[in-house]
Amino acid sequence: MTQSDADRSSASANRVYLEVAAIVGPVYLVGGSVRDLLMGRPCDDYDFATPLRPDEVESAVSAAGRRPHVTGKRFGTIGFSVSGHKVEVTTFRAETYTGASRRPEVEYLDDLGDDLARRDFTVNAIALRGDAFIDPHDGRADIAAKRLRAVGDPSQRFAEDPLRMLRAARFVSQLGFTVEPATAAGISAGADSILHVARERRAAELDKLLAGGDVAGGLRTLAVTGLLGYLLPELALQAALPNPGPGQGGTLWDHTVDAVAATSSDIRLRWATLLRDVAAPYLAGTGVFSGDRPSRGSETLGAEIAERIGLNLRWSVERREAVRGLVAHQMDVDSPLRTADTSS
Repeated sequence: MTQSDADRSSASANRVYLEVAAIVGPVYLVGGSVRDLLMGRPCDDYDFATPLRPDEVESAVSAAGRRPHVTGKRFGTIGFSVSGHKVEVTTFRAETYTGASRRPEVEYLDDLGDDLARRDFTVNAIALRGDAFIDPHDGRADIAAKRLRAVGDPSQRFAEDPLRMLRAARFVSQLGFTVEPATAAGISAGADSILHVARERRAAELDKLLAGGDVAGGLRTLAVTGLLGYLLPELALQAALPNPGPGQGGTLWDHTVDAVAATSSDIRLRWATLLRDVAAPYLAGTGVFSGDRPSRGSETLGAEIAERIGLNLRWSVERREAVRGLVAHQMDVDSPLRTADTSS
């Protein structure tokens, strides 16, 4: 993003803030909206926080002649539109997820500091009111250092919502950040709890990770923290096999990560490339998988495993068929997966 783009993004955010503040007050721009503003990244959706209760926000929006969207009201969120942008205003709150439920238990709070303290990472725990930043956890310093750090005790943050562990890997991919050691250790310690998260929530985060600009960093974060073994155990097995590329060191997992990073950001192609060699650990030593490419004998098993993974992640029929087909026909001369191989 150029400086002029960043300036336009900042001007847009300021205009949206002033319009929202004229309708609901007091109100603070919070979370990823502030992070992206500080990074000069474009922002289409704006998140705000307020001490007002949802009924008060809804009434203020209606009184201003706007149409309130109340789908998230039970969780404290009222949405509406200003200047062509969707905004959401949420009452200060704390939230926890129980089991695989996608619906958090919400407790309303009265203090902005308490609201920021319950957020996942310091870079998302910054608020903006007018020209004043409220940054009690030094999130701006972490943005400057491209560092992802949990707010407070990492284990507590991840126990509140285990999906935050996967979000960490997703932010690595999207933002080019690294996870600082204490936060990474917290993920490793609680990696098994990712299985308590609904499959749809996991699948959505994995899609965002695979679409990121630093997808290799995101995938490696899954592996080093142990999340990969619970999310996609079939792929975790690749770390025990050597890199099949001629003259290349490392493991088959390294080979897979490099191949995904070399693939276009089309989500189906990236998933298919990620699963291209998924059958290899099950065929090691059989002669079916050898050299720098799998032989045709591995394609049928790979396609079947890809199908099972798609079912587990609740993919649509269209997505499952597309990825399965790409994995099954990867040896064809015109297969797009053949161009996504760093050893070629």
